[in-house]
Amino acid sequence: MFGKKNSLLGLDIGSQEIKGIELQKDGDNLIVTGFASCKLTSQNDQKYAIKEVLRKGNFRTKLVASSVSGRSVIVRYINMIRMSKEDLKSSIKFEADKYIPFEVEEVVLDCQILEEPNEEYTDEEEMKVLLVAAKKSLIEEQIQLLQEVNLQPHVIDVDAFCLGNAFELRSNLNPAEGEDRVVALIDIGASKTSINILKGNLSYFTREIYLAGNDFTEAISRRLGVDMEEAERLKSDPADQIAEIEDAVLPSLDDLGNEIHLSFDFYETQFEREVDDVYVSGGSSRLPGLERSFERIFEKKINFWDPIEALKIQEGSVDINLLQESAPQLAIAVGLATRILG
Repeated sequence: MFGKKNSLLGLDIGSQEIKGIELQKDGDNLIVTGFASCKLTSQNDQKYAIKEVLRKGNFRTKLVASSVSGRSVIVRYINMIRMSKEDLKSSIKFEADKYIPFEVEEVVLDCQILEEPNEEYTDEEEMKVLLVAAKKSLIEEQIQLLQEVNLQPHVIDVDAFCLGNAFELRSNLNPAEGEDRVVALIDIGASKTSINILKGNLSYFTREIYLAGNDFTEAISRRLGVDMEEAERLKSDPADQIAEIEDAVLPSLDDLGNEIHLSFDFYETQFEREVDDVYVSGGSSRLPGLERSFERIFEKKINFWDPIEALKIQEGSVDINLLQESAPQLAIAVGLATRILG
């Protein structure tokens, strides 16, 4: 019934966990046909964990989309003289060295026009361009890792952009919300928090902040005098210790909220538009005290979103309870797997 050519595995290779979700394109629907995850430990390296995900997920396809992040990935929003997409592709390598800290020969470049040129324009007019540069060595290492576990790399994306891909599915469910709204997506992972600010499903600002789930776990461990494993458990299941956990993580939450707010300020200054809506995802998104802290700092309501809400699930192929329980952590994996749409 489901052909492999219409399936894609989205593989989120995180710092603490590998998550894989397989999506099948069936007409206008995207169907979850497989899901699995595996924690990274001192005994489980990336290759072992990926193999475990593949074993548990029983995926039908070998075609995989994965992503990179970190200091070897540079995203810049630049102004250039208006030109066609074709001319931009050929000229971006000559412009890139002004904006990236690497030699152009060391990176893979990509770009996108954020404002479509009018039919009539002069050479003096400028356009905003999204420039992405990733170290070739990073891309090559990722491809090699995937090939070593018998997967076929289809695309290597950037974590923050995957958030936008996943959120676009939600936008399709709720077209009445309007394309003109500015939406900030915040994904709080284990080692970093990714931000992507969108307008009309186009990314106008991305940033990674190296303050995230691990910092909250350490704060709980110190305050409550428990080991990191117990602190990690308490972070997601605080039971009757909610007040203590809120007190423990509040300084780190406020630090993160203030950093995110600086990003909002930068966007609003550059584009003269205020962020309208804030959506939070990630493993630490439901941390006690987070909603209160962020809403106080941002002075606006925050929303929690479910990256799988627009997907159908093939019964019998997926542990539905586990998938739904893991949903807040799946924005990047889902965003990767949506690349089956083209």
